[in-house]
Amino acid sequence: MTFRIAPSILSADCACLGEEVRTVVDAGADWIHFDVMDNHYVPNLTIGPMVCEAIRPHVHLPIDVHLMVHPVDRLVPDFAKAGANLISFHPEASDHIDRTLSLIRDQGCKAGLGFNPATSLSYLDHIMDRVDLVLIMLVNPGFGGQLFIPEVLNKLREARRRIDVYTNQTGRTIYLEVDGGVKVNNIARIASAGADTFVAGSAIFGQPDYRHVINQMRRALSSVSAQ
Repeated sequence: MTFRIAPSILSADCACLGEEVRTVVDAGADWIHFDVMDNHYVPNLTIGPMVCEAIRPHVHLPIDVHLMVHPVDRLVPDFAKAGANLISFHPEASDHIDRTLSLIRDQGCKAGLGFNPATSLSYLDHIMDRVDLVLIMLVNPGFGGQLFIPEVLNKLREARRRIDVYTNQTGRTIYLEVDGGVKVNNIARIASAGADTFVAGSAIFGQPDYRHVINQMRRALSSVSAQ
């Protein structure tokens, strides 16, 4: 399994965001993760398409946009135009999930569906052919720096099972991403439950040496790969 580390700029120093992004890319990031919150769907207000457009020239890696907004369709074309490569949303934020997934892919981006700790994976039952990424929240969304909820690992294992069954049937790859509370000391445990892509905010941007943290995460993941 190939693992990807996606630092979340939610925890970066916004006063020098371009420099922060360049530094974390040089430190070995695989993707750059955007947590977009609207103070309606979640109790926080963060960044919009203009920020994505502003940092696009600073990074040649995929930009992974996580929309925690309601309604969601209005912002999809704006983020695609701003340079997003992957756009995820939550099923509760869309009136027509299939339509939103199609909208994202029609804009030339990969489409993801995000699941809060208490959201059922049953939303995947009829739309796997339109999903490129499944995002499992290990915390309730809204704020960085939270501790992950261990019980959600059971959901992660079930998501892995569903994806593996689908991939074996179709040959199509679907990423399984996790977000919330990912740290050096738990990333291997989370990977063992099935995740292949790891969003980490404060665990990386809260440390003085981004490369050191990312290297520590990769060493922890290598032990999972060797099992």
